[in-house]
Amino acid sequence: MTSDNDRRRGLLARLRERPAARSRGRRRLGAAVRLFAALMLAGGAYTVFAPGAQAQDNPPLTGAAAEGKALFDVSCVTCHGRNAQGVEGRGPSLIGVGAAAVEFQVSSGRMPMARQEAQAHRKPPLFTDEQTRQLAQYIQELGGGPIVPDGENLHEDANIASGGELFRVNCSQCHAFGGGGGALSSGKFAPSLRPATDRQIYAAMLSGPQNMPVFGDNQLRPEQKADIIAYIQETLKQGEDHGGFNLGRYGPSTEGLAIFLVGIVALVFASLWIAGKS
Repeated sequence: MTSDNDRRRGLLARLRERPAARSRGRRRLGAAVRLFAALMLAGGAYTVFAPGAQAQDNPPLTGAAAEGKALFDVSCVTCHGRNAQGVEGRGPSLIGVGAAAVEFQVSSGRMPMARQEAQAHRKPPLFTDEQTRQLAQYIQELGGGPIVPDGENLHEDANIASGGELFRVNCSQCHAFGGGGGALSSGKFAPSLRPATDRQIYAAMLSGPQNMPVFGDNQLRPEQKADIIAYIQETLKQGEDHGGFNLGRYGPSTEGLAIFLVGIVALVFASLWIAGKS
């Protein structure tokens, strides 16, 4: 009798366990279905919105920049890479250098370089002014950076006296007091400022080519840059040498050599004259 009761209780317990097991299975299946649906929804949302986000990160080039890209792909890509990211051993990355750096290098003929040297030399430009602006606009839209203000005359109404003080403090150490330039280390040199235009001088201060430091707006305000340009254009380029022969305007090196040679010759002749009289 006890054995029959035990069998009945075991049967009832098993019957009660089966619905509980089925309930847990349904819950797991439901959770799996919901997870799958959530993943499908997330994937669909990504598919819909990802192209728009990509288009926003890489906006289309303007007309001038597109023309600049065409010029870049023909004349600059060999050294600076397909996307201006630079090529090791040939040319640096141009991402973030800004339109100012491009305008200075291209308008002065320093780029494209004829060959790899310690420093790029000034030469007749390969591109026209319009093409230079197009190249500069392309690099500007690639990564941003400093730009030169509009206009050709950037020193109008500037303070020449203030520009002279700023030039002597910040520029004369390398470009000499007369703006004739001078030698630096490792085969580099500070070029003469005589052929430089307003825009090239301004661009050089913003971009700091070669060994030149960068004079951003925190170092020299725009009006101070205009003062320096006014001093260079209105004073140094006038050809007035109130002290006499300028000796090429190379500063104390040529002056010291001239004084030494002239002085020695004068002393020799003075000594011979004195000896002859005695």
